[in-house]
Amino acid sequence: MPTDGAVTHRSGLRWSRKDLLVAFALYCKTPFGKIHARNPEIIELSNAIARTPSALCMKMLNFASLDSSVTSTGRVGLKRSSIADREIWLELTADWATSSVLAETALNHAANPNLEPSVDGPGLPPTESGTDRKSLQKVRVGQTFFRSAVMSAYDGRCCVSGLSVPELLVASHIVPWSVDADNRMNPSNGLLLSAIHDRAFDQGIMTIDDDLQVMVSRAVSPTDEFFASVIKVFDGKSLTTPAKFAPNKDFLAYHREQIFVR
Repeated sequence: MPTDGAVTHRSGLRWSRKDLLVAFALYCKTPFGKIHARNPEIIELSNAIARTPSALCMKMLNFASLDSSVTSTGRVGLKRSSIADREIWLELTADWATSSVLAETALNHAANPNLEPSVDGPGLPPTESGTDRKSLQKVRVGQTFFRSAVMSAYDGRCCVSGLSVPELLVASHIVPWSVDADNRMNPSNGLLLSAIHDRAFDQGIMTIDDDLQVMVSRAVSPTDEFFASVIKVFDGKSLTTPAKFAPNKDFLAYHREQIFVR
């Protein structure tokens, strides 16, 4: 066994469930164009699970080959996915509420194996109940995963305006958080929007049609120059197509029918 800090890579050994969760989390959270063996985060995490960066990239691209939102665009990932890859992909994408927490937790533990998870943090109110504290922790972990996955899908740019300042971007839910608990953490229920476009979408001033074009409500469009320059100007314009996790058309239909102001 190395004693100088070198990593022993487990070439040829089967991937454990923990390792697959790390690869799945990284796939979800890494922009498609940054899935390569020179990516510092991939290098760091591959060392943490005793794999080579190339092996971890290949596993991530195996997941891409199972992602219909990727293959539907003509990209194919790698055609070497194993039965275990397919099984865990189907399991995790069938239950995003659970998988988002599992994947984010596995990734955090791999990066910081000695770090004790904290249930307290910004945005978490104090509570007496241990059950409530654990539930709040899971929500926070899931929200972190959701934002990272949506940021990754749109390569860190608002899909309407192209804004790329992270502090001004929101991982917006298509079907509201309060309406569909099962899809709160589903990246295909997300759009990356600037803060003002997120607010317009949330209030039904703006929606998206099945061709992924912006629709601005005629009922509430004021004769305001600022509104015209930052909202109305995008009416009829196409969204930036995400590299993965394309918005689910059923979710978009819900937004048009239940939230959009006609």
